[in-house]
Amino acid sequence: MSSDTVTGTDANFEAEVLQSPLPVLVDFWAAWCGPCRMIAPAVDKIAADFKGRLKIVKVDVDQNMKAAERYGVMSIPTLILFKAGKAEETVVGVLPEARLAEIVSKHLA
Repeated sequence: MSSDTVTGTDANFEAEVLQSPLPVLVDFWAAWCGPCRMIAPAVDKIAADFKGRLKIVKVDVDQNMKAAERYGVMSIPTLILFKAGKAEETVVGVLPEARLAEIVSKHLA
């Protein structure tokens, strides 16, 4: 995890995600998940590229099931973009970094 990302938990989800003044991209992942490891560098790059305009919160679904259940996360990686406390867009699976940047950009415009 890069220094540009925040570790999300069931306990801090409301404060870190739902009450954030910035849009938040939540990465629901698990340590054992190969596709999660594949997309991690792209998520870290997005965190660096959009620093100050977007917050990245990584939630380990094995240790934080409530947040995952609340947003219907059935497979990982699942990325959900939140704006003003509302889930605006959900992406499931591995995406190229350019496509991920495109999705994020449209919500920051």
